[in-house]
Amino acid sequence: MTNTQFLNSLITCPKPNPQASVRLFCFPYAGGSSLIFRQWRDYLPATIELCPVEIPGRGTQMKSPPFTRLEPLVRAIASAIQPYLDKPFAFFGHSMGGLVSFELTRLLRKQYGISPNYLFISGRCAPQVPNSEPPIHNLPEQEFLEELRRFNGTPTSVLENSELMQLFLPILRADFAVLETYVYAEQPPLNCPITVCGGLQDQEVSYDQLLAWQEQTCNSFSVHMLPGDHFFVHSSQQQLLEIISRTMNEFSHLSPAD
Repeated sequence: MTNTQFLNSLITCPKPNPQASVRLFCFPYAGGSSLIFRQWRDYLPATIELCPVEIPGRGTQMKSPPFTRLEPLVRAIASAIQPYLDKPFAFFGHSMGGLVSFELTRLLRKQYGISPNYLFISGRCAPQVPNSEPPIHNLPEQEFLEELRRFNGTPTSVLENSELMQLFLPILRADFAVLETYVYAEQPPLNCPITVCGGLQDQEVSYDQLLAWQEQTCNSFSVHMLPGDHFFVHSSQQQLLEIISRTMNEFSHLSPAD
């Protein structure tokens, strides 16, 4: 796989590594881009090729309109990612990215008969858990900004920069619409193992909501709680990458799951 192959694709690769035995596709949280995973390549073993997914509307896909519903978003990613599933692979998704990677896994199973060798879910409640929070994606601007402050995922310097926020608001609204209009449909459990990570101080996702992911696999399952709030993906990055590296090392010699 070359840099040319990644042009105009939702799939990025900051450091192509054809010799890697496994690919790790990463899905960002609401409002995030592939850039949040760029540093990971410096801490992952050489056996893993890092492939962050760029959601339309940001980063290299800034000119593409953002999706406001999960199903068409997942279909678009499935079409883009399928050519890169020619070696063992795993998915990692944080928050919104966890839901996207889960539904993508179900779509790939149905459409192509292939699954990741491992699914890493981070900071996201299990999909079958009802969302008790009122929707925010269609709130007036000031109320929407207040909710963003409560989530503590957008830097204050960005929230207070009106010019920057005018760029980010459509993306954030679209991402929250993706999450808030999602309707879970029951399907058989996945065949791939699932590892779930959560933040010990996360006020958005409880341990029980993380544990409920166990219902979504008939394979092995584990939960790891790390220091930090909902965005422990940054504050506990080293511990998180150690878990991912250790787990992926166990299956790097395998073929893609059936």
